[in-house]
Amino acid sequence: MKTRKKKIEEDLLKEALEEENKIRTAFKDKDWAEIKGANSWMIFKVMSEFVEGMEKLAKIGPCVTIFGSARTKPSNTYYKMAEEIAYKLVQHGYGVITGGGPGIMEAGNKGAHRAGGKSVGLNIFLPFEQQGNIYIDKDKLITFDYFFVRKVMFIKYSQGFIVMPGGFGTLDELTEALTLIQTKKIGRFPIVLVGKKYWQGLIDWIKKVLVTEKMINENDLELFSVVDKPEDAVKVIEEFYSKYLLSPNF
Repeated sequence: MKTRKKKIEEDLLKEALEEENKIRTAFKDKDWAEIKGANSWMIFKVMSEFVEGMEKLAKIGPCVTIFGSARTKPSNTYYKMAEEIAYKLVQHGYGVITGGGPGIMEAGNKGAHRAGGKSVGLNIFLPFEQQGNIYIDKDKLITFDYFFVRKVMFIKYSQGFIVMPGGFGTLDELTEALTLIQTKKIGRFPIVLVGKKYWQGLIDWIKKVLVTEKMINENDLELFSVVDKPEDAVKVIEEFYSKYLLSPNF
């Protein structure tokens, strides 16, 4: 017992020292050559990610992105719902884009793959080395270093967002899309939250705090829909585009 406790303490100490070293390195003085060289390399790396993403995604046709937690297991109800939503989206002529990893992302790609549709994965390099799941089409897996480049790709090449239960990353994508639509930086597209019980706390807070404090307008609540069933999630996407007599062109 003592040995195990000691190992835990040593691991925590190691993590703390690594974190401290990162902070010290970030504040370390750099000369002009170091700054200029690092910035120039970063610019070219960012440009290359934009070019690769745009070249590949411009060819895939209408797609809907499915977001959600990477920690969701296949036995989870939301995993099964995400797979079913993806399957139904393909039946309606859409391809499916996910973040390319496990959990809800895997479920989305799995549903699209099972339906014989386009299955796209926008993966990202992370400290725990997230790998692309096996249900992504081999020619449609793109891996990014920069979150902000990846987020641009989601926004630019999606005809809608299906937002399953998730954590900070899911909330980040959700609020980014809502902000861009609210400020009219992009055209409106359907955003569907799946799981009324899961999202109710957030929605209550938005209504009781953001609306009451006039941080947003009450009609901003119309920028998203909340559903509980896969067929209802797909219905929101279909009804949105049917108003404009638009249809997928696969």
